[in-house]
Amino acid sequence: MKIVPNKKQLSIIKKYWKVYLEIESERFFRIFDLEKTISKETGIKDIEFFFSDNECVGVGNVDRTMKLIQLR
Repeated sequence: MKIVPNKKQLSIIKKYWKVYLEIESERFFRIFDLEKTISKETGIKDIEFFFSDNECVGVGNVDRTMKLIQLR
């Protein structure tokens, strides 16, 4: 059966969509801060967590001159 939200349900969904975006934004800022800390401590410029399909799969650098360190 296909679900079609009514106006009240859409209003509720949109309210929590905004909350989700705030949480997601905070998450990415925290990850960015972590990357800056790792870069500073290791001396590796522009180190970053590498994501694929919304999942972190390794650590590398922006220029792709460092071999990806896979987390799994």
